[in-house]
Amino acid sequence: MERIVKVDEWKVTESGMHPQSNRLAESLMSIGNGHMGMRGNFEETYSGDTHEGTYVGGVYYPDKTRVGWWKNGYPEFFAKVLNSINVTGIRIYIDEEELDLATWSVSEFKRELNMKHGYLERTFRAESPNGKIIEGHVIRFFSIDDHSIIGVQYEITPVDEERTVTFQPYLNGDVRNEDANYDEDFWEPVTSQGEASFGRLRMRTRKTEFDVAAAMKTIVEGGVVEEGTPTIDKEYVDHMIQVKAKANEPITCYKYVSVVSSRNVEKDNLDNLVETSVKEASEKGFVQLFHNHKVAWEDRWKHADVRIEGDQEAQQGIRYNIFQLYNTYTGEDANLNIGPKGFTGEKYGGSTYWDTEAYCLPFYLGTAEPSIARNLLIYRYNQLQQAKENAKKLGLDGALYPMVTMNGEESHNEWEITFEEIHRNGAIAHAIWNYINYTGDTSYLGQYGFEVLVELSRFWASRVTYHPRKGVYMILGVTGPNEYENNVNNNWYTNRIAAWTLEYALGVAKFLEKHDPTRYQELYESLQVEGVELDHWKDILANMYEPYDETNGVFLQQDGYLDKDLMPVSELEERHLPLNQNWSWDRILRSCFIKQADVLQGLYFLNHRYSLEEKERNFHFYEPMTVHESSLSPCVHSILAAEIGLGEKAYEMYLRTARLDLDNYNNDTDDGLHITSMAGSWLSIVHGFAGLRVKNGQLAFKPFIPSDWDRYSFKINFRGHLLEVTVDKEGMVIQQEEGDAITIVVDDLEVTIPEKRAVSL
Repeated sequence: MERIVKVDEWKVTESGMHPQSNRLAESLMSIGNGHMGMRGNFEETYSGDTHEGTYVGGVYYPDKTRVGWWKNGYPEFFAKVLNSINVTGIRIYIDEEELDLATWSVSEFKRELNMKHGYLERTFRAESPNGKIIEGHVIRFFSIDDHSIIGVQYEITPVDEERTVTFQPYLNGDVRNEDANYDEDFWEPVTSQGEASFGRLRMRTRKTEFDVAAAMKTIVEGGVVEEGTPTIDKEYVDHMIQVKAKANEPITCYKYVSVVSSRNVEKDNLDNLVETSVKEASEKGFVQLFHNHKVAWEDRWKHADVRIEGDQEAQQGIRYNIFQLYNTYTGEDANLNIGPKGFTGEKYGGSTYWDTEAYCLPFYLGTAEPSIARNLLIYRYNQLQQAKENAKKLGLDGALYPMVTMNGEESHNEWEITFEEIHRNGAIAHAIWNYINYTGDTSYLGQYGFEVLVELSRFWASRVTYHPRKGVYMILGVTGPNEYENNVNNNWYTNRIAAWTLEYALGVAKFLEKHDPTRYQELYESLQVEGVELDHWKDILANMYEPYDETNGVFLQQDGYLDKDLMPVSELEERHLPLNQNWSWDRILRSCFIKQADVLQGLYFLNHRYSLEEKERNFHFYEPMTVHESSLSPCVHSILAAEIGLGEKAYEMYLRTARLDLDNYNNDTDDGLHITSMAGSWLSIVHGFAGLRVKNGQLAFKPFIPSDWDRYSFKINFRGHLLEVTVDKEGMVIQQEEGDAITIVVDDLEVTIPEKRAVSL
């Protein structure tokens, strides 16, 4: 576990340079606005180890699949979110020496992410190889008030002697993805323009032909300014500004940038749009733009914040994760989704996984308007046709949603994932149920939901195998959520979520037939649903095999799991962990050790179906063998531990999910943050510690507070009500901020919260 940042409630601060951990710091200092974002790179040249990355939402490249041995059914490409135009770069020269903190002597350095107001700030004092001493102060923000605008304030102060300070702001489209399968250049130039204090560049992705246009406007204040000649190339534009700076006199360069893509703007309008936008931004000025941005972040925190008293590590962790989630996805665009790395790196292609439905949807249900979560569901509905094609490629009926995607097509190329980790379909069905259960928006079922559920059910009906001797249906050759088991038979979670999907689809059919018969008949005919098909689903549901061990009273992760040499992780020597960095894949697959919640994932998803005793037995059996080497694992364990009364374990798992990246638990944060798992820290508090559930259309709580905490509070949006929930050692207070009187359930007792009133429990 590596910690290079200080603990602070609202800031993430790196004091002193850590060249050996610079990539880690760059990941941790990432910022964005839901439409684009970038890693915490320096604006000026840095010749040390760095991963420069700027990413624009929805812009991708279908990188040709590269595998050792081709198998029928493999996707042709792996969709990659592209490292885009470097838009914040500014080369700095002091007299004739270029500023480079990798080669200059740095006596003071601080890089700080301000979460409350959404900006990155950096200060340093450095001496050049020839003895020139300067101080620098840099602020960068990606505006959430105007999603196309980035602002940079770069201040240089010569120390003790007059210097010539040269700023060379640039736009560089000659960039590469570190994860390119064949080291290809994914971009080609379209237009470029440059003049004094202004530059514009437009690049186009090969194959997918997305255009990304960027324009910059530069203003320098202080000293005597002299404009230089611009450089204009096909993939690069810059201009140069020289300033005679007196000793201890700060010189400030303001760089305004506008970035827009053709994903939502006509290509013919791009150049004019970014040019107009950046000029308007420069006329407003940095102070006004920055103020508007900070006010917008303050408004966002009013609904999204979780406050913890008595534990700064826990407080910093939850705020950091909420901050990065909203940097990645704001929900205004139904054509965007949430990648596991967001705008912070290239691993996993930056594409959409089942993580969105399993972990992120509940966060947005609780902290945002229902339309935001609805857009996440509509994103999948819009890709239903591609999901049907994915299933057809594997010789199956219905729809198989992809494990990894940018446009609905499967783009993951590991056979044990692409072909076998089919439980992802269950997350799509559960997300529909979760949305309806939470919002009460049953109109979604007739408009979109039932069609998806039918095609998911058709997939499961074609994927099961009937075992005539035992009279049961089985699902063979799968990988469950625990990816340390491949090609197993009858993974309990997969079988269970498949059967539940069929049950839910049948239930929705009855609901629509009763409450919206006209729409039901339309869907019945357009989807060509027949009674014999529904009868088959009922038969599968009634006879689905779910492995169970009578001796231990637990659901078996899969057939044959008990044949393994069972032992707790605590008996492993520290040198073996993490397993995925120290053991061969063969050894991992033969071991009993679990990467992430598998059976327990099902007990969390279908929480209302299982007794407390069942959850206890399965938790105590499986948790000791779980290594939590997936970022998605700790939060599920935290929630269930809280529910069964294991307070210390719940807190341990919360801290692990909340500080997974801040403390680099799994030694893998340098290539990007674990965005989707960040929602798990919110779930751990709200679903875990506060025990929030929705039962029969009512909010229900079973709160407890970790022993190290004095108080925690959060806000919940629920069916037109905005509630602030506070839990301390004495009890619980629920304040209604918006909405009329509402009746909720606390510790199995009904309580009415009046309009604009608080109730102490």
